[in-house]
Amino acid sequence: MRAPLRPVPPRPRFGALVRLFVACLGLLLVTCAREQDAQRVRIALNWFPEVEHGGYFAALVHGYYKEEGLDVELVPGRPEAPVLPQVAAGRVEFGVADASEILLARAQGAPVVALVAGLQKSPRCMMVHEASGITDLADLRSGSVQMSVREPFASFLRAEYRWPEAVQIVPYSGSVAPFLLDPKSVQQAYVFSEPIIAESQGAKVRCILVADLGFNPYASVLVSSESLLASRPELAARIVAATLRGWEQYLRDPSAANAEIRARNTELSPEILAKGAAALKPLAAPEGGTIGGMDPARWKTLADQLVTLGLLTPGAVDPTTAYNLEVGRKPSK
Repeated sequence: MRAPLRPVPPRPRFGALVRLFVACLGLLLVTCAREQDAQRVRIALNWFPEVEHGGYFAALVHGYYKEEGLDVELVPGRPEAPVLPQVAAGRVEFGVADASEILLARAQGAPVVALVAGLQKSPRCMMVHEASGITDLADLRSGSVQMSVREPFASFLRAEYRWPEAVQIVPYSGSVAPFLLDPKSVQQAYVFSEPIIAESQGAKVRCILVADLGFNPYASVLVSSESLLASRPELAARIVAATLRGWEQYLRDPSAANAEIRARNTELSPEILAKGAAALKPLAAPEGGTIGGMDPARWKTLADQLVTLGLLTPGAVDPTTAYNLEVGRKPSK
């Protein structure tokens, strides 16, 4: 007895194939159009890529900027990077700076505005050799202090600690090499960067946070210009919203962002980046603080300090004009 014939599936109709092709083509065109419509935006970093920029890289690699319809380029910085002049002149749409730099720039006529404070507590520290026994900068009696004398924190330290002439202030080189060679040296640093690099090369260091000494400007601050906020407020809102998500993600899990940072700054090993992210976390989300938030009282205190240090003339800057607490943030319920 012959086996029953298997039913032969009907051949797809030519019209159905055409409709399927058209649908796929349409989807492809829509996707391409969206990618082409993504608004190109530049964020100028204030230094070579490092964990200080973790929230920005997290927003990039996790697609938060893309979800806002933005094609963001993170422009690497360098020593003395002219971030705020570039932002003020419109050469880049956004930049990264610290709060004291923003106030000083406004005093010089640069209409720049802070939008997100990535780091609530300043990472600036003075790095000393553990064997030196120095636990207080008032203990310095000799040796060299490597720091950028034009920076506000340096003015604060020189006013706070009137070191004897035997203490020599020398320019900051941007490298830990001079520090490693001189056991009496003191060097400016960011707590999540140079100290970890020095320790990776065998040094034992101690960090004295400048914030704990009384000078605590916000750091890794997202900044834009008054003209951009007035002409393209929706762009600023989208950048702020995505950047805040980026910082939240970076504090949860920095691994993907750190991988991208390392791809752009190969001098930083995965171990250095992991330790740096751990050291950064309490600065970005201190107890009782809000990720990315800013307190008007802190801006006023900082402005008053700059006046006391002779870096600002009284009334030169209204600190309330230096920041915006509304752009891109959800209204509180």
